[in-house]
Amino acid sequence: MPDYLDDLRLAHVLADAADAATTDRFKALDLKVETKPDMTPVSEADKAAEELIRGHLGRARPRDAILGEEYGVEGTGPRRWVIDPIDGTKNYVRGVPVWATLISLMEAGEGGFQPVVGVVSAPALGRRWWAAKGHGAFSGRSLTKASRLQVSQVSQLSDASFAYSSLSGWEEQGRLDGFLDLTREVWRTRAYGDFWPYMMVAEGSIDMCAEPELSLWDMAATAIVVTEAGGTFTGLDARPGPHSGNAAASNGRLHDELLGYLNQRY
Repeated sequence: MPDYLDDLRLAHVLADAADAATTDRFKALDLKVETKPDMTPVSEADKAAEELIRGHLGRARPRDAILGEEYGVEGTGPRRWVIDPIDGTKNYVRGVPVWATLISLMEAGEGGFQPVVGVVSAPALGRRWWAAKGHGAFSGRSLTKASRLQVSQVSQLSDASFAYSSLSGWEEQGRLDGFLDLTREVWRTRAYGDFWPYMMVAEGSIDMCAEPELSLWDMAATAIVVTEAGGTFTGLDARPGPHSGNAAASNGRLHDELLGYLNQRY
């Protein structure tokens, strides 16, 4: 089995370059922000970071395909890098430090492309998380200064901490009643949003999280970090991995109950 460590090292180099670019423009008074057709914002920093990563990959991995949020798919083949240059753009443009660059390598296999490397880098928080298939998940300043991640052992909903992004998506999908029932059963709820709750599931500081609508680039990197930390990452349909257009992540012990509540219909 490939060890993917060279690819992981490259992903860290890509994240370093993106961090420098995004941090330089964070809170800039002249930051240019546009609205995309789906009514979500995109900043000049999103575009610059993705262009930078694509340029590095074009030189280092010219045979690999690339899928990015801002510029779509380029290339074909069994290996595909998946990039979200700034996950949390709405936070970024308002000066909220909860945003990250997500970089994942996916490989073709049974059931389609699956993530084999993931890096989640949040420079404004001073945090980075990463994983490679079969090697575990870690957090730290660098590959040599890192702590291994492990999900929590909480097994009762009444002891569990549940995180989400917002209420509107659950309501739009007719899942709000089940969502609210879940919030009444757990010990604690918080709306951290975006990449962060998945990383907190991986490091065991919360026990489960979910979002009703996501794209592949929102999930590929976070999915492998959660699973390599011993957790479970599926769609709301229970399909493993980042392919369902939505996500549920947990320490594994609570996953069936999590999905049960979020799939309630009245």
